[in-house]
Amino acid sequence: MTPNPCVRGGKSLTKQHGKKTLNWQGGPLLNYETVVSLIGAAKTRSGLKVKAVLDTNQYATGNQVSVSVFMQIKLRKHKAHPDWNYTISPISPVIGS
Repeated sequence: MTPNPCVRGGKSLTKQHGKKTLNWQGGPLLNYETVVSLIGAAKTRSGLKVKAVLDTNQYATGNQVSVSVFMQIKLRKHKAHPDWNYTISPISPVIGS
């Protein structure tokens, strides 16, 4: 069974973002495919197009990262919504690039 995309972290997205999450641009958000399709159809005024693909892979959870490794992560927060928008750079240069 596919999890409900309108519920995240035990909180209803409706409570977080209002009624737009249930009825976005005149269409109900009933499944992931609808959400991915709407994201993929986004385009900015300057012409930036967005590509969205649903990742259905299973990933391990509960992995722990040591404090020393975590502190080495090159994290640059953006000015607009720094808790949401940031750039992560590699710790060391990628060999062969």
